[in-house]
Amino acid sequence: MEPIADTFDAAFSKAVDLGNKLADKDKDADLWDIADGLLAGAVQYWLYSRQPCNDPRCQDCMPISTATGRMSELKRLIDQLSSESEYFHTPNDSNAGRA
Repeated sequence: MEPIADTFDAAFSKAVDLGNKLADKDKDADLWDIADGLLAGAVQYWLYSRQPCNDPRCQDCMPISTATGRMSELKRLIDQLSSESEYFHTPNDSNAGRA
């Protein structure tokens, strides 16, 4: 596996593990609250990591050089990662087919 994939997989796994540990520690905790907190932390870290450099003409930073650009990139990434998730569609979705 490549180092970038290793880093991504490690971060992904640790986030899921943390959510599971928080849920196991407090059986009365609302899973949505745990998930929302994890998401808020992930978004905060993502925005922190996507600050453009000091060069206003930097081609690498151009897509994220404005708050609107960063939000567009974040939404694109959320759409991609969500659709790739094994949990994207569930049997209980209101639009799931029933036989």
